[in-house]
Amino acid sequence: MKVAFVLGTSTGGIARHVRMLAAGCVARGVAAEVFGPAQTDRDFGFSDTDPGQIRFTAVEIAARPGVRGDLRAIARLRRLLAAWRPDVVHAHGLRAGALAAIAVAFIRPTANDKKPALVVTVHNAPPSGGTTGAVYRVLELIVARNADSVLCVSADLEQRMRAAGARRVGRALVPVPAPAPAARPEDVSAETRAVIRAEFGVGPDQAIVLAVGRLAPQKAFGVLLDAAARWDDIEPRPLLVIAGEGPLAAGLRSRAASLGIPVRFAGHRHDVPALLAAADVFVLPSVWEGQSLVLEEALRAAVPIVATRVGGTPDLTGEDAAILVPPADPKSLADAVRTVLADPALAARLRQAAAARARTLPSEEQAVTAALAEYRHLTR
Repeated sequence: MKVAFVLGTSTGGIARHVRMLAAGCVARGVAAEVFGPAQTDRDFGFSDTDPGQIRFTAVEIAARPGVRGDLRAIARLRRLLAAWRPDVVHAHGLRAGALAAIAVAFIRPTANDKKPALVVTVHNAPPSGGTTGAVYRVLELIVARNADSVLCVSADLEQRMRAAGARRVGRALVPVPAPAPAARPEDVSAETRAVIRAEFGVGPDQAIVLAVGRLAPQKAFGVLLDAAARWDDIEPRPLLVIAGEGPLAAGLRSRAASLGIPVRFAGHRHDVPALLAAADVFVLPSVWEGQSLVLEEALRAAVPIVATRVGGTPDLTGEDAAILVPPADPKSLADAVRTVLADPALAARLRQAAAARARTLPSEEQAVTAALAEYRHLTR
């Protein structure tokens, strides 16, 4: 079997997921080639794998729709796929999925090669409203009407794609990569935790409230800052640590300064397991999430979690491994964090429930097995 993976510009989770699937296919004797922007290859090292493992061919699928760029990408993708003749094309994201659907539609079957089966994994909810929302609605319809199989990372996306007319819809397994033994939260030493607390200047009885993610509108860190402003009566006042980079960095720093709250913007970090091990509460204030990888990491770290009840988050945490609050509600977010910090018994129950939930999360092996089962079903 030959599988072509198609993806667009990625800042993290999608690219890592595709790299994991491609490597898993090759390890099981399935030929895999990845088609996507050259920058994605440079950022995530598809070509850095062992020789002969994963082939990466540049196809410039931009982050935003554009007629000329999209037509060039479709034409190049069609030529490459027609030449390689994969059995399955697995595209990730609505943009890549729609362009791949059009490219595959123009591939003519031959006496020896059928047209490839098309699988599209939908990782994110499309924007709503305005011109961008209208464009993504068209992309959604193209994917729904042309894909042989649509895999979604959350139940709400499954409902959207069925409503759009998709004929085969299933759940995508998106596991967080297994950490190296030294990086597992349970293996983080007390000394390392002390070093992190010292780095942020945390007092002996001061709590760390941690958030991790791209500094972008979806993550709603502005709401978290507004929530943190309500903790001024807690003594000592908790320190908010936000790890991540993104386009809203300057605005968030300015807002934090105007609110006068104790917050550290930690930038991009390679030691997230250690940060989670040192945190007293992990907060995910997003307006939408699919299968949040950092939330999976927080469950593995058995840290008390406060998150918004959106997208696939309740599916990951259940009702016992996190306190779930409405999105865009600073008061509810602040009150939930306050409750956890004030109630050690509740914090202990959340830790136990998170650890139990983490044991049910899918592994990389299970994700590859599920993907291959879908490919074989479609090509039988």
